[in-house]
Amino acid sequence: MTRWFEDVKNDPSNIVSSRVRLSRNWEEYKFPSRLEDNEARYMVGRMMQELRDIQGKDGRRYEFRALDKMEELDRVALRERRLLNKTLVEKKTPGSIICSDDEAVSLVLNGDDHIRLQILAPGLELKSCYDEADKLDDYLNAKFPYAFSSKYGYLTAYPTNVGTGMKASVVVHLPSLSTSKRFQDLLGDMSRFGTTVRGVYGRGTENYGDLYEIYNQKTLGMNEQEIIELVSSVAVQLSQQEREIREASLSKHRLLREDEVYKSYGVLKYARKLSMKEAMTFLSHLRAGIADGLVETKEFAGIYNLMIGIQPANLQKYSRQPLGKDELEVARGRYLREHLPELK
Repeated sequence: MTRWFEDVKNDPSNIVSSRVRLSRNWEEYKFPSRLEDNEARYMVGRMMQELRDIQGKDGRRYEFRALDKMEELDRVALRERRLLNKTLVEKKTPGSIICSDDEAVSLVLNGDDHIRLQILAPGLELKSCYDEADKLDDYLNAKFPYAFSSKYGYLTAYPTNVGTGMKASVVVHLPSLSTSKRFQDLLGDMSRFGTTVRGVYGRGTENYGDLYEIYNQKTLGMNEQEIIELVSSVAVQLSQQEREIREASLSKHRLLREDEVYKSYGVLKYARKLSMKEAMTFLSHLRAGIADGLVETKEFAGIYNLMIGIQPANLQKYSRQPLGKDELEVARGRYLREHLPELK
């Protein structure tokens, strides 16, 4: 089964992926943070039993796993693939994840809320993600009546999610715009529009790979369609500004851009060891070069797929052994040499 992120293209839109996430709670139970372990375990068991018929509902096959019984490395790998957040990785209380084979659809039970439904897709597909989430939401609500207020909407563990209970987000590749002097001002403008922009990978202020996630700040006072339109509009605006900068750069400094891309490819294809920062930086350059027509590979080069594959936990899972810092850098270089296609 091909996983959704293996189909992310390196097209000029610069838009990598879309996600819709719904937070819901079963009205019969207290919020997860207030449940005793025995209560949580009983609730999760009931939910898992009720959800056995999800198999085949949408043509997908689903896997059921207990989060509290998973190895830490497995949970971190799921986070790197955007199926769990930091809180869920560290959570020790009873909980489960139900995930489709392609990892496009997932349900986390007894996480921050009783149910967190998530849909992921390549490209700008917030509308289709929401349509799929909406159908599954109806299926879930028929089994587990939701905590809902006629005044406030869906009741959630965090006040910031009350209302629609929906977070919509788009990941955009912004290698040129993010280095411009006006980028921080742009982020301030996005905040005034009601969205937040944050780096996807990196430490502190660094953002390895130049991937930025745009998502709605509010879930109360807006309906789902308005949230989708807002986030999509901001993503398109940032993407357009990235394209304008790159087009200007190509017209004035094409040789420099070509040199940067070919050097990046050379290091990725032949280096014997690579740090995370190095690999993500060169992959970002290569993705921009492919999108701008500066280089072409003999076979499809899924750059975003490679970015996920070289993350520490996923790389250790691929290598099937624990790896220290230096061993990770060697394994990362080998992984890229094996998976990066030749140039035409």
